Amino acid sequence: MRQLQTTAFAILLAGTSLLTSCGSTGSKPTSGELAGPAAPTAQKKEPALYTGQRALSCMSSLTAKWAPDAAPVRLESVVNSEASGQDGKATVWKAGFISPSRGKIRFFTCSGSRLPDASPSGASADIEQGYGADVAALAFHTFLLKTDSDKAFEIAQAHGGADLMKKDPNQAVSYVLLWNPKQRALFWYVAYGKDKASTVGTGIVNAMTGAYVGASK
Repeated sequence: MRQLQTTAFAILLAGTSLLTSCGSTGSKPTSGELAGPAAPTAQKKEPALYTGQRALSCMSSLTAKWAPDAAPVRLESVVNSEASGQDGKATVWKAGFISPSRGKIRFFTCSGSRLPDASPSGASADIEQGYGADVAALAFHTFLLKTDSDKAFEIAQAHGGADLMKKDPNQAVSYVLLWNPKQRALFWYVAYGKDKASTVGTGIVNAMTGAYVGASK
């Protein structure tokens, strides 16, 4: 992805029935006339994919129970064997929420994963803990998120991401949503890589307007 001048942020800080055939003579049914209960067919549960906006919605009831004033400060996707992130979706999303009234931060997970070591399906939460003043400045309102992660992916693809994908069709893509207090804007960081160490380029998209902002390494 080509390099453009832009503001870079250093904060890449939840029965089958038994069938019997009985003749009128009262004779015992033959083996062909007696059918035992059919063994239930095991239904494989498919993983559920979420966009970033849907993941926040998934967490909303649980965050509200924890604190009515809970506000997100960070949302990020998790790349795993179920989802590469190439379509702006993931089976696991994690978010940090702060509660000014409680003076605490708590991390929530939205999971649709069926992997054995994944978080339980739906929304879940870790224990709450304290946070610093710098974290408070990162809080944002969810209604500001107008451009979802799937759209952010399309935008990043149109500005160099497609070239990276040509080089590696299996390229993992991860997403981080952050508020920039200086610019007073919400941004998607569309990172072409599973994690920071493996990232080969990052497209930055304004999550409020859908405008492409630039790229960073």
